[in-house]
Amino acid sequence: MTATTDGSTEAAYPRAVTEGRVTPTISAAPKEVRTAAAPDARPPGDDVLTAARTAAERSVEHLLGRQDPQGWWKGDLATNVTMDAEDLLLRQFLSILDDDTLRAAALFIRGEQRADGTWATFHGGPGDLSATIEAYVALRLAGDLPDAPHMARAAAWVRERGGIAASRVFTRIWLALFGWWKWDDLPELPPELMFFPKWVPLNIYDFGCWARQTIVPLTVVSAERPVRPAPFPLDELHTDPARPVPPARPAPLVSWDGVFQRLDRGLHLYHKVAPRRLRRLAMDSAARWIIERQENDGCWGGIQPPAVYSVIALHLLGYDLDHPVMRAGLASLDRFAVWREDGARMIEACQSPVWDTCLATVALADAGVSPDHPALVAAAGWMLDEEVRRPGDWAVRKPELPPGGWAFEFQNDNYPDIDDTAEVVLALRRVRHPDPERVEAAVRRGVRWNLGMQSRGGGWGAFDADNTSPFPNRLPFCDFGEVIDPPSADVTAHVVEMLAVEGRADDPRTRRGVQWLLAEQEPFGAWFGRWGVNYVYGTGSVVPALIAAGIPAGHPAVRRAVDWLRSVQNADGGWGEDLRSYHEPKWIGRGESTASQTAWALLALLAAGERDTEAVTRGVRWLTATQRADGSWDEPWFTGTGFPWDFSINYHLYRQVFPLTALGRYVHGDPFAALADGRPGHPGKV
Repeated sequence: MTATTDGSTEAAYPRAVTEGRVTPTISAAPKEVRTAAAPDARPPGDDVLTAARTAAERSVEHLLGRQDPQGWWKGDLATNVTMDAEDLLLRQFLSILDDDTLRAAALFIRGEQRADGTWATFHGGPGDLSATIEAYVALRLAGDLPDAPHMARAAAWVRERGGIAASRVFTRIWLALFGWWKWDDLPELPPELMFFPKWVPLNIYDFGCWARQTIVPLTVVSAERPVRPAPFPLDELHTDPARPVPPARPAPLVSWDGVFQRLDRGLHLYHKVAPRRLRRLAMDSAARWIIERQENDGCWGGIQPPAVYSVIALHLLGYDLDHPVMRAGLASLDRFAVWREDGARMIEACQSPVWDTCLATVALADAGVSPDHPALVAAAGWMLDEEVRRPGDWAVRKPELPPGGWAFEFQNDNYPDIDDTAEVVLALRRVRHPDPERVEAAVRRGVRWNLGMQSRGGGWGAFDADNTSPFPNRLPFCDFGEVIDPPSADVTAHVVEMLAVEGRADDPRTRRGVQWLLAEQEPFGAWFGRWGVNYVYGTGSVVPALIAAGIPAGHPAVRRAVDWLRSVQNADGGWGEDLRSYHEPKWIGRGESTASQTAWALLALLAAGERDTEAVTRGVRWLTATQRADGSWDEPWFTGTGFPWDFSINYHLYRQVFPLTALGRYVHGDPFAALADGRPGHPGKV
């Protein structure tokens, strides 16, 4: 993919778009993909509109019933068992692991094991080596013996794939904490990084905020190299227990991998001779950085991994468990636990109330709920209370930009994000709030902040502007997921759509965003989805934004997107895309039909003027036929991402809010469609 970087405000569409090249054929769905039988019972009287209206009404009732009395919505956020295993290992490391927690976590972990003995990182996905190792160790903590059938199958599978030595760095860090792996055989991450100014490559602000919050405490852990007594050996997870670390193959010196491999060797030598005073100053600086970013509820950034590593780092630096910072941090970790009716305990990596609430508000409003309905007014009031009004780490690169925006979580004043801010503004514009001046002021601040966070090329990242350094991903330490935050099509699309709704479609910054999106279109007509799976999500985000910004439905880019969506529609009428599409082209646009992904495709097609086409009719029929009696949809498949492929998310509210939005727009039309014709107005705006 290519993007414009010259900042020009004139139309500069890529040749692939202006020439309207033919969409290349995507390979057929892999044999593993099975689709449900197409709904053979058409709605009564073949009235799809009536069925859609009925399904939307039932969905509205279901969603209204899930609202918290304070005005917010939150669905569970499911990831994988490494969250649960690492929570247990943390408690074991701190000597605070209790029997009830261990029993409940083990019950959940056992329930996620597959028949072949492995654990996957998403529903229906392949076994994952690191997840399987961490789950195995957690069950050993719970008393499961190596010769138990389920444990023996897991250990054999791990050995077949290279054993512990082949696992990711973060897994081996956890094992090193108990002497199951040697610190000398891990990449080095010195705390002296804290002293790098922001213009020096590999300074902490070159990393995405989620990586930054994790790496800073890990520099302390890497320097201290703690080891707690191992409660049992793990020889059964090595291919050769006598020689667990196979000889490393040096990369060519002329390659980036070779350069960073040798840099890591130099850092290992530095670890042995680092001046004590300098190292102590660096670790003290890291401790101050960590404590300054602790939220009011004790967490760090509202996400679990930084909280875990921050607690370990501070403990190593002498903060005892009764220190207020530590007490608050440990209490925050308990709030990531979801206790199930069967007694199992699942750990959420994060919680998404702001995101869920703005999406639910949009869904209900687009389904015809009155703008002054008490539920929507309460939701708007809660979102207004959640506005972030102080600078965070984003201000390092944008020091002159006034704050204003929204974060993803309950507590996260350091890291508001561009995506949430755009969607919250779109939600607030759908509500007739009793204090319109307060809404206007908050929206004005959010729009100003989003505009100020535009990257130089014209797109928007999630948390920072121009977080595009090529170096962090090269570090041997960073072998798991994205560690930078470059602009993405889905986030940029949401910002462009919001700016269009705010009457800024002709703003030069909006036009640059449109140009960036057009340049990012794939040759086959879709857009890559950074924060949702995958090309269906990207395309479902971009097409409505382009239409809102004034790109006509007949534009070649829109037509190519429509043609691609039609080409990947499943036989049952729905759409689905497997997470494997992130690194296996044969899966692009292919997978079992899901409610959320079907809705994303429909949102794009409806925006493109395809309402009365066969593709839309079949998609709406699939949604109405698969709705459950209580007005909800079932969706075990993961359609969200933290890191594409490496860290997958099942947002449990996606299956409710997006189908309702699509059905609502099918029945009532797009509430902001007038903007594409140049007509002003905001639904619910006084």
